[in-house]
Amino acid sequence: MAKWGEGDPRWIVEERADATNVNNWHWTERDVSGWSEETLRRLLLGDGVTGSEGVGVTGSEGVCRVTEVSRLEGEASINNRKGKLIFFYEWQLKASWTGTTNSGIKYKGSLEVSNLSDENDPDDLDISVSLCKDQPNTPLLDLMKKDGVQKVRKVLGEYVTLLKSEFSQGMILPTADGVNPPQPANQNQVKTNRTQISPAPRPAQSPAPRPAQSPAPRPAPSSTPSCSGVRIPTCSFSLKETFLTSPDELYRTFTNQEFVQVFTHAAAVVEDRRGGKFRLLDGNVSGEFTQLVPDEKIEMRWRFKTWPSEHHATVSLDLKDRGDETELRMECRGVPAAEEERTREGWRRYYFEAIKQTFGYGARLY
Repeated sequence: MAKWGEGDPRWIVEERADATNVNNWHWTERDVSGWSEETLRRLLLGDGVTGSEGVGVTGSEGVCRVTEVSRLEGEASINNRKGKLIFFYEWQLKASWTGTTNSGIKYKGSLEVSNLSDENDPDDLDISVSLCKDQPNTPLLDLMKKDGVQKVRKVLGEYVTLLKSEFSQGMILPTADGVNPPQPANQNQVKTNRTQISPAPRPAQSPAPRPAQSPAPRPAPSSTPSCSGVRIPTCSFSLKETFLTSPDELYRTFTNQEFVQVFTHAAAVVEDRRGGKFRLLDGNVSGEFTQLVPDEKIEMRWRFKTWPSEHHATVSLDLKDRGDETELRMECRGVPAAEEERTREGWRRYYFEAIKQTFGYGARLY
């Protein structure tokens, strides 16, 4: 079965400029792992921006709260076939919690969830709670095992509910029963690029004979869009960060394979030369370097694995020496419009924040 973004010409719906999956006939899949990671962290830790309280419980023994998600491994996706949605998710997580007695004594512990998946209801989850090895026994542990575990089950259930409600509407595409598709974005507001997915050729047809007498002249046929690819709306954005290190060290962090593997915590392929390929984060990010000016500038063709086949954004990193600091200015152009926020946050989290935390280059954020 041909999937969107794999470049198979059978996927193209030639009558539509946007190649919509008419009548939901084809199997479609959306990777929501990144969204899931952010949502799970927000639900467990709380978020002052969205109002999420996180996991915290209060009892006669004192107060306990989840303070850090130290490990979050897994994946999540949504599949659609003929209008039927199939949600797949499988996660393992480990978090730290801190308890404070009424007298102000603090204790630290951890909790683990090993089977958060579409096969288990929240009530069936295996959630283990323990104290750190150097901590003496405390009634706060019983508070976390009882009320804390129930609160964790509740927020993990909220994640499942959000997953299904957040993406169901976007995955149910227009059908032939009269539901109108959304109008295309204004071309003056959103740029468009073409991904190189060539449609299959149409069979030749003989022109239909004209009637002997037509009541009115036929209107001229509208212009046919080029078949060189499928238009997708794109956008651009910029970021600025400051790192407590020199330009040469920061340049090496982005272009040296060993350094990349350290801050991504995974195997990577990085060829530090013009035209060199890179592949990191288990293949979820790939591309090639188009310009390398040591200690000053890095340009690359960059893409997420889930983007349409062969579509790349253009990323430029400019490094400026500010004495004891290095200022990095990033320009990212040609990002699929629907992927702007995910791409922006991905660069902040998996590049900038990861580099600062791993190598101690932390500084103020803009």
